[in-house]
Amino acid sequence: MSTPGFDRTLARGIQRITAASLGRHQSAVIRIGFSATYLLFLLREIPHRREMYGPDAPWRWDMGQQLISGNQAFTTLMWSDSAVWFEVVYALALVASALLMVGWHTRAMSVLFMVGVLSLQNRSIFMGDGGDNVIHLMAIYLVLTRCGQVWSLDARRARRASREDPRPAGGVAGPLLWVAFGAVLCGATVTGNLGGTAWLPVFFWILWIGHGVWWAVNRYAPHSEPRTLLDVIANLAHNATLVVIMAEVCLIYATAGWYKIQGSRWQDGTALYYPLNLDYFTPWPGLSELLASNGLMVMVLTYATVAVQVAFPFTLFNRRVKNVLLVAMICEHLGIALLLGLPFFSMAMIAADSVFLPTVFLVWLGGKTVLGRDLLFRRRGKVPGPRDGAGEDAAGAGAGAGVEDREAWQHREDGGHTLVG
Repeated sequence: MSTPGFDRTLARGIQRITAASLGRHQSAVIRIGFSATYLLFLLREIPHRREMYGPDAPWRWDMGQQLISGNQAFTTLMWSDSAVWFEVVYALALVASALLMVGWHTRAMSVLFMVGVLSLQNRSIFMGDGGDNVIHLMAIYLVLTRCGQVWSLDARRARRASREDPRPAGGVAGPLLWVAFGAVLCGATVTGNLGGTAWLPVFFWILWIGHGVWWAVNRYAPHSEPRTLLDVIANLAHNATLVVIMAEVCLIYATAGWYKIQGSRWQDGTALYYPLNLDYFTPWPGLSELLASNGLMVMVLTYATVAVQVAFPFTLFNRRVKNVLLVAMICEHLGIALLLGLPFFSMAMIAADSVFLPTVFLVWLGGKTVLGRDLLFRRRGKVPGPRDGAGEDAAGAGAGAGVEDREAWQHREDGGHTLVG
């Protein structure tokens, strides 16, 4: 039998997860981090793109087709073995990464980004350094989040439109993208190129129809009950996906840490010594040799790596300890990028870790970024100060950012403990 207090708590909880998208700044950082990581990776591999994923790859197109027929993975590169088609897909993946990073039509670009990631990675599954697996998963998760509410061109456009016209902003880019995606989706469905699993075509069609309904309701009935219902569904999907991302990060660190514990080299504190002496993992031979020659430092870093990875999931409900370990893990990944020459793996993991960054810190970081931008470009002949609205623009490159910022500061003053705060 429930009590009035429990019922009120449950009602507040349901209200919180349905009325607003939680972790808006964290989801924006994840969007920027993963899209930037993949963009830089694709740019770096432009000279080698054909050998990695294209017609010149050792994993030939017919071999990829045999593999796809077995694992039922999705990749548009199996639609044709034409070199022109490969270049089109690669270029679209580049464009989608760049546009998702800046937040232009985020919903459409998140889908195109996911298609680009899956197409390239599933074409040659043996390419990558571990970070590609994280990008693979996060590309799917980003489709279900409202990751463009702050720090995006979408948010800036919505904020400007609300100041000039209370009606929803129009534009032809969104409908044109929707029509183009629909045409491609129809063709792929008819030809059976969406993969062998039954859920994938359904998933794409739900996304396409849902985006069309969202645009129509937002355009012609912005204050109706269907609009409220769509907001509730979007908030639920966003918040649930954010929890899944958190669980994914914890699972990555927990499994990595516990598997390390079982290894004899990690137990005796010498595991770090061996990659520091492999040519493949020594972009700075002098630095690696210097570190490898210090037995005490090797042992400390080896044990610290295991301790941080195993302990992190257990510290999430203690804000201060969680933040300390979060800094330690980010430093660890920076060290991996520098010492072992795995920059994109480290960027992917840091982007995944950012889901746990405190909102207060992200708001502060946004303010400093905008202030630095204004100092650099000297727009309008002066540097905006706190009274010039810089604080609102900083926290918001997004509509309604000020409300969440005040909540974040109030949450800190109240001493609350949450996973993302």
